[in-house]
Amino acid sequence: MQYYPGSANGSAAHNHSINNTSRASAPQPTAPRNPIHSLVSLPPKWLHMYSDFITKNAHQVSQIESALRSLTYVIPGRFRDAEIASETVHSGVQLIALYHDSVLRSALNKIPSLSASRIPGPHARYTTFWTAKSKLYRRIALLLQIVQYTELLWEMAAKRRGEKMRWRVVIVLEVLKALCRLLLMRITSSRPLVTPPLPEREPLPTDEDQSDEDALKELMGEEPNPANIDDSARPAHEREWTMPRTKSSLPSLPNPGDVSSYLQSRVLTADDIKPAAKLLNTLSRSGQAAEILHILSPLVYAVALSRSKDKKSWAPWVIGLSVEYTARQLRDRGFRSTSLEQEEWGRRYWAAGWWTMRGAFYENVTKGLLTGVRRRMPSLVSGILEDYEYLWENYYFSTSA
Repeated sequence: MQYYPGSANGSAAHNHSINNTSRASAPQPTAPRNPIHSLVSLPPKWLHMYSDFITKNAHQVSQIESALRSLTYVIPGRFRDAEIASETVHSGVQLIALYHDSVLRSALNKIPSLSASRIPGPHARYTTFWTAKSKLYRRIALLLQIVQYTELLWEMAAKRRGEKMRWRVVIVLEVLKALCRLLLMRITSSRPLVTPPLPEREPLPTDEDQSDEDALKELMGEEPNPANIDDSARPAHEREWTMPRTKSSLPSLPNPGDVSSYLQSRVLTADDIKPAAKLLNTLSRSGQAAEILHILSPLVYAVALSRSKDKKSWAPWVIGLSVEYTARQLRDRGFRSTSLEQEEWGRRYWAAGWWTMRGAFYENVTKGLLTGVRRRMPSLVSGILEDYEYLWENYYFSTSA
């Protein structure tokens, strides 16, 4: 049986096919997107956007961090009723800077030209080696840094609940720091600790180094500045010379008036070619005893100070200083000491100056000297010094190295 377009049956069949086609081509309703999944996916996206912003504006971010940190130094506890607020700002800036360090470090490592041109120092090489080799080292070192940045804030919060609670928190934090340092010493095969245990922020490309700036822009997916591509705008001693036949380029020559600095910047020392793990030697038995005593010295002093009823008592101060002095006498002093080890012990010698601001020495000696100096200072300087005196007198971690 045939159907023609003009017949009723043909028209019905045609309408039926149109309905089927329209029904098939009509968009199917999509399932509603899970709002919880959308909400969970937002923080990583925001974090990635924030990391990109930090990388593109590294110099401005560093300046802001320095300004905020300087502000908290000038206003240590403005005044006795707002000390927690001031210390919260300081601790927050330190923690944010710690995150910025990791972001900028990973960004700089992705630029081949910067990685090849810069020679990191012994501390940067050593800490970078261990953070890359051991996840446990990286996590423990990060925990230690966080505790050191927030320890005074924890003590201030605990003091609101009484002196007994304050000293409990102080001892717990000192125990935690000692455990972290002992574990770091164990992970590094009985090598001395370095301060800080994580790599520090390295200098960023400056505006004078246009090639490194272009590399940073290329990493972020931006077009390099065309003005930097043309070498004709550079001085003669900064241009690369291209050989006419082979088309190979030779590096630029130094400024004739600064040849010595140019040569010294390209000299490799023994530490530059030494493996990163060998930048610190494995400690002998006496060296291990010295390092353990150095680690336990703050804990011993905190326990002795918590049990003393009199601030002017010399017993806790003498006990803590004796442990520190014994550690210095037991340290390895042979010719095999590396430059990084000497640098670390030099830093510890300078940190020993904080013993003049602690315990009985501060109460019996330093406090009177500071009071006499403060009276001769202008009102602005004397006010800031008085705020610091309040911290030194009432908080243990304000003078903790």
